[in-house]
Amino acid sequence: MKSDFIVIGGGIAGTSAAARLSALGRVVLLEAEEALGYHASGRSAAMFEENYGTDAVVALNRASADYHHSANGGYLTPRGFMLVAGPGEEQQFTSDIKDLHLEPISIEDALDRVPILNPKTVTHAGLHQAAQDLDTDRMIQDFAKVLRAAGGSVVTRATVTGITRSGAGWLVTTADTTYEAAQIVNAAGAWVDEIAVLAGVSPIGIQPRRRSMARLPAPGGHDVSTWPMLMGVGETWYAKPDAGKLLVSPADADLVTPHDAYADDMVLAEGLARYEERVTTPVTRVESNWAGLRSFAPDGNLVLGPDPDQPDFIWCAAQGGYGFQTAPAASQLLADILGGTSSLFDTETLVALSPQRLR
Repeated sequence: MKSDFIVIGGGIAGTSAAARLSALGRVVLLEAEEALGYHASGRSAAMFEENYGTDAVVALNRASADYHHSANGGYLTPRGFMLVAGPGEEQQFTSDIKDLHLEPISIEDALDRVPILNPKTVTHAGLHQAAQDLDTDRMIQDFAKVLRAAGGSVVTRATVTGITRSGAGWLVTTADTTYEAAQIVNAAGAWVDEIAVLAGVSPIGIQPRRRSMARLPAPGGHDVSTWPMLMGVGETWYAKPDAGKLLVSPADADLVTPHDAYADDMVLAEGLARYEERVTTPVTRVESNWAGLRSFAPDGNLVLGPDPDQPDFIWCAAQGGYGFQTAPAASQLLADILGGTSSLFDTETLVALSPQRLR
């Protein structure tokens, strides 16, 4: 059966896009892995920090806020976000709190919130109390429910092996099936340029960058449930409470080829050392570690909309580290563009997100 849209990629970008586009026609969502959200989406830090990202990303964040707060009962729980700096980092701290719209707080206040901070090495702190945890798994499953309820299909274990033109659109081949649709939505994460090449479309220069994570026991046996997410100035490390444990990342962004990512031991050790410099409780055990690939366009903005040379090939790419927090607005924007509906975004933001800028 011919569809109106084939969406390639079952992370949050592809699943949310498929859900929104199901209001415009029949959608088939193809995911290479055995489940949705396997790669970057399944390895997210799961935070909604409205002020995090480029100007265009922040615009998407703010437009997504109402959805995060209220859709399906809401996806947010209180967390807070704290930036910490040490001696000699005053200039970077001043720049970061301005960019992230944080309020400076006293070291005493910071210690009250996170008692393992080292007052000898933490000399400045800033806070955004409104930052919140995101229920990422429920969000992606809820978007999938919308797609299925509209008559769309989710097909897992469907690695795309070929893409060719048909008389009125595209033929997309997997190991055992060929799908036909009028339009393709390329939401394949780190693999979007490979999908473009299969389709004979010019790639956009996607940059997959590894982000590693370690899970530690709660430091010193503390109850970490009310602690804010912590970040070092310049985003050189961050730590986030998670299910009674502490996730610590070196905030690495090493350029790699698309693959099922895993943490680099040396990079992880360096990041844990930077974290240890700011706390009084040393890292004695790592319970587990992993990595994901965050994919960026050269300018750091998402890529949303029809390819300028082949307009029935749609980009939904370069979510970077902002996929979940931008997904509600980014997916709606994509549906508005393809449905010919006016957008709530200003021209500057639309230009910043358009594939046209990369040609």
